[in-house]
Amino acid sequence: MTSTTVEHPTAPAISLSFRAAQPHDGADLWRVAQASGTLEVNSAYFYLLFASDFAGTCLVAEHQDRVVGMVVGYRPPNEPQAAFVWQVGLLPEYQGKGLGLQLLQRWLALPALSGCSFVTATVADDNPASQALFRRLARAFNVACEETPRFTADMFPHEHPPEPLFRIGPIQRGASPRA
Repeated sequence: MTSTTVEHPTAPAISLSFRAAQPHDGADLWRVAQASGTLEVNSAYFYLLFASDFAGTCLVAEHQDRVVGMVVGYRPPNEPQAAFVWQVGLLPEYQGKGLGLQLLQRWLALPALSGCSFVTATVADDNPASQALFRRLARAFNVACEETPRFTADMFPHEHPPEPLFRIGPIQRGASPRA
């Protein structure tokens, strides 16, 4: 587990600790997704599976022993040099403080992602905040952020905006991101 104090120009400093998920974190991941107000919430079982079967590629952020943020991700089998971000979430009282970028940077530092030189994610067209977050990640590492079609609206079984693929990289391992 690593700890850090997060400072933001318009918010008081927050001391967070970061670690890979553990099986018992599944319910907390689900609660953060549900409370975030911005994520498509999956079943509680989904988060239990990710916190156990993909624990090494999921990040938990804690403040005062409470899970307040998370990154749920995995290594795509067809693209081993990439790390796919499924969801980034924070409890509402932690949003807007610059923590999303720090979550992604800490997530990339997890040992299970050490061989990755690209970050990928799909982001719905109606989610400008997440689009901006991934562009900030690219700027922090001074790398490209390519956007290409991935899931078009007609691929969903219900009304849903398209989700283009964001591909960020190549990230030089060991490179320190800019603030």
